[in-house]
Amino acid sequence: MKISIGTPPIEILAIADTGSDLTWTQCKPCINCFHQSAPLFDSNKSSTYKTLGCNTEECTSLGTSSCVGGNICEYQMSYGDQSHTIGDLAFEKFTFPSTSGNNVDIPNVVFGCGHDNGGTFNSYTSGIIGLGGGKVSIINQLDNEINGKFSYCLIPLESSISNGSSHINFGNSAIMSDPNVVSTPLIKKESSTFYYLNLEGVSVENKTLIFKSSKISSASAAGGGDGKGNIIIDSGTTLTLLPDDFYTKLESMLVDSIKATKKDDPSGTFGLCYESENGIIDAPKIVAHFTNADLELLPSSTFAQVEEGLVCLTIVPAEDIAIFGNLAQGNFLIGYDLVANKVSFLPTDCTKY
Repeated sequence: MKISIGTPPIEILAIADTGSDLTWTQCKPCINCFHQSAPLFDSNKSSTYKTLGCNTEECTSLGTSSCVGGNICEYQMSYGDQSHTIGDLAFEKFTFPSTSGNNVDIPNVVFGCGHDNGGTFNSYTSGIIGLGGGKVSIINQLDNEINGKFSYCLIPLESSISNGSSHINFGNSAIMSDPNVVSTPLIKKESSTFYYLNLEGVSVENKTLIFKSSKISSASAAGGGDGKGNIIIDSGTTLTLLPDDFYTKLESMLVDSIKATKKDDPSGTFGLCYESENGIIDAPKIVAHFTNADLELLPSSTFAQVEEGLVCLTIVPAEDIAIFGNLAQGNFLIGYDLVANKVSFLPTDCTKY
């Protein structure tokens, strides 16, 4: 996602992540940075950059911050894939392109100026745009302008390799009115960051497996919930994670309906892989049944070529968590309405969106 920060505005390209709150970019001086093709943001050259003090509400709400250099709030953030960022929490002017043709300037947006960053980042990106539900999320900071509405259309994996880019909308331009849109309730829980949906089952061809997981149900009960909201939708997680017990049954159904030669994944990441000369296999129809919304997943999203001659299922087992990852979200226009508490889906060719 492209946005511009600072005065004068400098364009940055960052990963849109619905599973985290803090927006950050790599900044000069860099103690430890991953390689990025664009220049690093230099806060000394921006007239609107201002660090946050240690006792500010934004600093204390992060929960992982400390005080440095007298009274500068230093944040530390780590992610599920072991990526991390450490830096100064600051105010800065953010500039968003608008459908009206005029850019929209939002002053005093809280963001992280990262001086120590690392993990699974490629050189095209410079950081993360936090779209989660927490206090410092860009969604909450822009609430007066966007009224809790945003949408995105993620291009499939093969298109992103050829330098395509995904699109994101905020506010009224994120409203979805097509007759083919399906919507499912958005469920908020104790952790304000995550967006939970309710997955009722998964179908392979014409057989449906009811989604029940003893581990997820007990975790939901422990959170004081009613067992609703059993899967997180996360644009920042690549693969879809399903609890071991459910995954085992799903894999078995897939094996029964796929006529191809099974092969082990040498990296050990994927549970179900097949030999393939052209990077595709004759995959069965897989439908995810969310409450009031059935999504037919793209074969190219559920079975991806992970190396030459090897195609693997992009759903993997996890111990006690379920996440609907970004590969499965590819080629859907996905709209969030945090006022009406719903997430909407529309099958869309995101390369043309």
